[in-house]
Amino acid sequence: MNITRMHGAGGTVMQKLIKETILGNLENTKIEGGIGLESLDDASTIPIGDKEIVFTVDGHTVHPIFFPGGDIGRISVCGTVNDLSVMGAKPVALSLSIVLPEGFDIEKLDKIMKSINEACKEAGVAIITGDTKVSNVDDIIISSAGIGIVDSGKAVRDCGMKEGDVIIVSGNIGEHGLTILLSREGFEFESELKSDVAPVNGLVQSVLNAGFEINAMKDPTRGGLADSLNEMAEKSDLGILIHEDKIPISDEVQAIGEALGIDPLTVANEGKVVMSVKEKDSEKILEILTAHPLGKNAKIIGNVTSEHKGVLMETIVGKRIVDTPMGDPIPRVC
Repeated sequence: MNITRMHGAGGTVMQKLIKETILGNLENTKIEGGIGLESLDDASTIPIGDKEIVFTVDGHTVHPIFFPGGDIGRISVCGTVNDLSVMGAKPVALSLSIVLPEGFDIEKLDKIMKSINEACKEAGVAIITGDTKVSNVDDIIISSAGIGIVDSGKAVRDCGMKEGDVIIVSGNIGEHGLTILLSREGFEFESELKSDVAPVNGLVQSVLNAGFEINAMKDPTRGGLADSLNEMAEKSDLGILIHEDKIPISDEVQAIGEALGIDPLTVANEGKVVMSVKEKDSEKILEILTAHPLGKNAKIIGNVTSEHKGVLMETIVGKRIVDTPMGDPIPRVC
């Protein structure tokens, strides 16, 4: 069997590759007292005194490299910051590794670096180390690693859902992936759709700083909301019931998805968060989220239950299973 783009698109195909071929050949993936690679969370942790260093790494090969709402540089910052943020950490610093194809336009690189700088200012993080290579790649590739800090034992896991929890999504889903698709393929839609790519650390910290506990959290990137909810349910050994009419989806995303036969629940986002929180706190948390510019469309979409496993969705015609997608239907979105 050879690698296909589905192996990098989130979903079951990618999960099988990681668990069997990558993790299956690594013997040392744990640090005593920390969260290791075997957890397959958004980041891992290294305990130091009364703090934990939260560490993550991300590679970016988005095509096209410039698109409405962002570019590969902005994604390289926001994607890494967001992986730290959904662990409950305060992002501190990033590294940047750039692989350039021979003949790449320096003006394009200059534009990308300016975008990186602006995203770092938004997120309040510094680029403190990096590497640059020129190779026979097809287009620019950026790999970014990040570190954040969280109090010992306070890292938020994606496996921490509790029965009775409420599920909140921080805003409209499917915008990033469909923006990439329209930019890449040149479909003749009259559209003002743009990527949601943004650093969510301020949004997440607004909830944590108010003293509320988040039991589980993910940023629904490749594989979209469907993949994130299924992963959270499986790791927590619980079920999730969501309501179709509560899911925040813009009319434009809904219409484009229907025209192209793509389910927005499976499409990547780059500036959204899905949270599992205590029911008694959910309305107050929703108020905090909707008061933030990145959370203005946040919605409570469902609840956590032990009555079934996996993810079910209540529709106008009854309940249907929301499966883990085989992979994101739109490749090279990040």
